[in-house]
Amino acid sequence: MKKLIPLLFLGLAAVGLMLLLNSCDDGASDSAPSPQTGTGGSMARFAITGNTLYIVSKQSLEVYDINQGGSPAKAVTKNLGVGIETIFPYQKSLFIGATDGMYIYNNSTPNDPVLLSKYTHVLSCDPVVVQGQYAYVTLRAGVNCRPGGSFSSLDVVDISDPTKPQMVNSQRMDTPYGLGVSGNKLFVCEGDKGLRVMDITDRKVPIQKHFFQEVPSYDVIVRNNQLIVTGKEGLYQYKFDESDSIEYLSKIPVL
Repeated sequence: MKKLIPLLFLGLAAVGLMLLLNSCDDGASDSAPSPQTGTGGSMARFAITGNTLYIVSKQSLEVYDINQGGSPAKAVTKNLGVGIETIFPYQKSLFIGATDGMYIYNNSTPNDPVLLSKYTHVLSCDPVVVQGQYAYVTLRAGVNCRPGGSFSSLDVVDISDPTKPQMVNSQRMDTPYGLGVSGNKLFVCEGDKGLRVMDITDRKVPIQKHFFQEVPSYDVIVRNNQLIVTGKEGLYQYKFDESDSIEYLSKIPVL
């Protein structure tokens, strides 16, 4: 995972920015469900829902009560095993990406989330986003993420029964990193190769509409009609419309 560390730092910077931007957002849209205070990227290692902060380390999920912002109190630590990488909150669930699968937690009781199931796959880096009854997971082949793996993929997992997640579709990708979802659009970051825009009108079958090779991307946050993309040298902001055109707006350098 050593080569991923700078990318994760950039992902955390993006999360921090969005927590500031969205601190007063009611999150009523599909891509930002109401319990979520801020919108983070799919490669984030922490998340906030209401007055609870969740942090994933390499082996555990740590839960903090931040009702008193100046004095956060650890509520519980959940030991998960090795290879824990990312966290994505959605409605009353937490989706935790690991090198060998995806953990689904019920966080109806925010200070004490309960494990519902684990969707297992071959060893791989595993960012995840969720919309409705489907989770979208990228698996990347490579020395650090998938030793000996010969291909990368985008998997669609049916989570209508969170205790029994089932893969319903899988398709080849090049070098997928993070991803984001909004309405009928799924954005898949392909590192230096660019950014894919997928149509998910059929939630189970993403169809590529555009591939922007001029937009190097490692993670993406979707907010209304804007994208905040983690690139090589910072955070890039783009605007997109219904025709899927992308307009560059600004850059925040991150060294």
